[in-house]
Amino acid sequence: MNTLPVFRGLWPCICQRLLRLVTNGNVGQAPSAEELTLYVSAVTVWSMQMPSWEIGRALGIPIRVHASWFLVFLLVTWTLSTGYLPESLPGLTPERYWAMGGIAAVLLFLSVLLHELGHSYVALYYRIPIEKITLFIFGGVAHMRKEAPTPRAEFLIALAGPAVSFVIGGLCFVFVELAEAIQRQHGLQGWIMLGALLGFVNMQLGLFNMIPGFPLDGGRVLRAGLWAWGNDFYRATKQAAMVGLAFGLILGLVGLVVMYGAVSGGLPGSMASNGGWILVIGMFLFAAALASRRQAVIGQSLATVPIRDLMVTTVTSIPSHCTLDEAVNQYFQAYGYGGFPVLEDGRLVGLVTVSEIQAVQPALWSWRRVEQMMRPRSESLVIEPDIPVIHAMERMARERWDRLVVMQDEEIVGLVTHSAIVHFLQLRNSSRRQSSHWS
Repeated sequence: MNTLPVFRGLWPCICQRLLRLVTNGNVGQAPSAEELTLYVSAVTVWSMQMPSWEIGRALGIPIRVHASWFLVFLLVTWTLSTGYLPESLPGLTPERYWAMGGIAAVLLFLSVLLHELGHSYVALYYRIPIEKITLFIFGGVAHMRKEAPTPRAEFLIALAGPAVSFVIGGLCFVFVELAEAIQRQHGLQGWIMLGALLGFVNMQLGLFNMIPGFPLDGGRVLRAGLWAWGNDFYRATKQAAMVGLAFGLILGLVGLVVMYGAVSGGLPGSMASNGGWILVIGMFLFAAALASRRQAVIGQSLATVPIRDLMVTTVTSIPSHCTLDEAVNQYFQAYGYGGFPVLEDGRLVGLVTVSEIQAVQPALWSWRRVEQMMRPRSESLVIEPDIPVIHAMERMARERWDRLVVMQDEEIVGLVTHSAIVHFLQLRNSSRRQSSHWS
């Protein structure tokens, strides 16, 4: 669940201050729409390639901070401490403004984290594993390893995040009202401003995410309704994604119009940054909706295809007592496969892949046996041949397998791998293009 954008109300201020910085204070000399678009695209690609770090856990879920988060954290702190706070609360020292700005930025991102934990709490109730929550330059995202089991679950999971944001916003406004009533005696003006800022940002966060454009929370609510109405998950996803594409396109066009007006002189030059931010939101929403629609098309095509139609039927197995040196020379190099089932007395006991081999230093290969390094057999490793391929894909993604062993009546009948699924899709798409060409 994506909380884009994290601080929609602050971003125009941030952009304007950056614009003043790069133009030496002359905001009228705004960059062209093409320049700002290229800049946004470059920053986006650059940020996606950056690493992330785990900073803790909540509800048993790893919380990670993307490297791009530090950039936006500094920008938000800078904007608050040198602009918003001095203008709204004059008379304090620069150190005090910077301290207040840093605290406010931390609390704002804590609000985003709580938004994602709202989604995650309900998802865990429906036994949907949450791989991690990542805070990054445009907000936060909870990585769910599988889709909701029912329209009702999808609806409640989607609403949980905005509901948390609205509750936080409401509590902040209640705090502001109470603090204003006693601030004359206790000097609570700084806390009042912080509470108002948190309240407005959380309300904006909740409202923006309720836009009915997939994959925003409102789009997921829309998908839940379409899913319940038509009883077709993939069709509902495609329909909700189309709405997301429309909203992304509209926002992008509005952003371009605002930027053009600022550049041509019809609007104040400072509006170029506002238009640029609207354009960024539109670009992200359009790209995310397009990717979701493509995934739904693939999912729909694989939902009716049984595993037996694309599984590898020629299966080579490795004995469990085999050394890693023998496994590499006699199996991995000889066959060129990325993994092999491991047998002991004719029974499947696990799976060994290149990753397990690489985890051991080559000098120790002669001393380690496959049974010591393999991934032991589990229910997630074995799948039946008549199950739809989409379920195999979901299981591989959830359990981080790159292949599953296909068994029937306790006999190995094949393997289903990522590469086999990709080849199947490529052949199907090629066949469709040729049929379309000849028709």
